[in-house]
Amino acid sequence: MQFSSLGSGSKGNGTLIRHDDCLLLIDCGFTLKETVRRLARLDVSPDQIDAVIVTHEHSDHIGGVGPLARKYKVPVYMTPGTQRGRDIGMLPEVALIKSYQPFSVKSIQITPVAVPHDSVEPAQYIFEANDTRLGILTDLGSITPHVEMHYQACDGLILEANHDPLMLASGQYPQTLKQRVGGAWGHLSNRQAADFLTRVNRSRLQHLVVAHISQQNNTVALAQEAFAELEDAIGEVRYACQEEGFDWISLGHFTER
Repeated sequence: MQFSSLGSGSKGNGTLIRHDDCLLLIDCGFTLKETVRRLARLDVSPDQIDAVIVTHEHSDHIGGVGPLARKYKVPVYMTPGTQRGRDIGMLPEVALIKSYQPFSVKSIQITPVAVPHDSVEPAQYIFEANDTRLGILTDLGSITPHVEMHYQACDGLILEANHDPLMLASGQYPQTLKQRVGGAWGHLSNRQAADFLTRVNRSRLQHLVVAHISQQNNTVALAQEAFAELEDAIGEVRYACQEEGFDWISLGHFTER
């Protein structure tokens, strides 16, 4: 299994997952023109995409889904609440994810996970193929026991570390937005994300990507500081950015470390 990113942050998100003949795009928060440009950087053509899997209806995750799906006839998977939460126009094919039930697209098995975020029916996802397990966990304000249970023993993990609380508190956001971002239904701070990692089984974790780092309320250096004590126990740690995302990462079969 391989994964890469078109970009990660409040200005647009998109993650690619590839296994055998299956190529998935998780979220698309860029214009069609920008999406095509970013896909080309990763040697991907839009007509290769088998499905778009949507996490929730905020524009930095769903804004480009409609134009991409309509032009390239790509099926879209989302929860019924996400469909109700934002009108993105007619789509060629919609598959509704009901009651967070697992499903498959070709060779990839997908488990939706309910998360606390200020949207109608948000989902994050676990992707599995050939005994390899990749988790995507962004856009949630707190770690519930339900979330913690699902994200055990991942081989790869994309994990949000959105903000530094001191930067958020002293920044330019209005107070209501500060409360939203830092609240239980907003986004994870650096420390929340690092603490979560201390509580899950990391024995299989080959690649950690720290993602959705705020350009206003965080820095890569502060995120690195929060994860510093954990890096020796993980195969590789990367920090995703808004403009470049990250290049293809390959997950191998698990071997005991």
